[in-house]
Amino acid sequence: MIPIIAEIERVKQAFMTALEAATTHQALEQVRLLFLSRQGELAALMAQLKELSVEQKRQAGPALNELRSLFQVAFDARQKLVADLAMRGEQEQAASFDVTAVRSVARRGSIHIYTQIIEKLEDIFISMGYSVVEGPEVETEFYNFDALNIPANHPARDAHDTFWLTIPSLLLRTHTSPVQIRALEKQEFPLAICAPGRVYRNEATDASHNFMFTQIEGLFIDKHVSMANLIATVETFLQAVFEKKDLKVRARPSYFPFVEPGIEIDCSCPFCAAGCSICKKTGWIELMGAGLVHPNVLKSCGIDPEIYSGFAFGLGIDRLAMMKYGINDIRLFQSPKIGFLEQF
Repeated sequence: MIPIIAEIERVKQAFMTALEAATTHQALEQVRLLFLSRQGELAALMAQLKELSVEQKRQAGPALNELRSLFQVAFDARQKLVADLAMRGEQEQAASFDVTAVRSVARRGSIHIYTQIIEKLEDIFISMGYSVVEGPEVETEFYNFDALNIPANHPARDAHDTFWLTIPSLLLRTHTSPVQIRALEKQEFPLAICAPGRVYRNEATDASHNFMFTQIEGLFIDKHVSMANLIATVETFLQAVFEKKDLKVRARPSYFPFVEPGIEIDCSCPFCAAGCSICKKTGWIELMGAGLVHPNVLKSCGIDPEIYSGFAFGLGIDRLAMMKYGINDIRLFQSPKIGFLEQF
């Protein structure tokens, strides 16, 4: 630390001590002459600037400006207080007024990280010609399972630990796919929608699992839609999400009851070139499930699969946020920890 910085701190402490002791106009005038006049301590410090190197000036200049502002604000406040108390004949009370006290500042709210990411994803979808649609979080068994090619006896239901309500056939939705069914029922084609929202699973909570999390899905239905359309759309979408024009995607076979064929979409790691902890040294990140909409799903909505086809894909917003911001505990998103939430 350069010597003038220590001198600034010494003068600051001396000024505050002298100012707090000043309880009359005469005492305040002595403080002004000693610290704020042309021959005062502050002027002497400012005169030393010309003797410093360029690098030292970069450190001392802002510190001196801050000191000058502090002197003026504190002196004006003390001067007003002494005048007010003198008028009421209560000069003795001025000695107890702490001009260095920090005024408490109310915390200002900010947009939650979930909302920030959802709004960004929605903007990307809208730029691609999609509409944003929403649906109820309390769903019927039909929309959550039956219409999505998951009937009562289907083994895929075993994979959904569901929160059932006491009212028969009502549940907390386990995915945002029911929104797709409600949109398909309107049979307005071509159909291009995205559906963000909270979903619920009856599972144990830990650093990577929660009973409530957030998903977003995309759906496109028209005539002659192919897997090539799906891959191109997903690649364009992910390039916009990660702001990387050279980002690549690859597809791996998978199974989801509401699409056929089903695939898992991986993207080239947007954080490294040859492998990092996020992609586990592979250079690829598993990101979403996708596929061509199953004919049975179209039939359940009264749509002829011989005429119309389409694709769907979805991803977890929690996983995307954890990956993007290096967060290692999904529970933090729902916590009341202001220090964590204020970072975003």
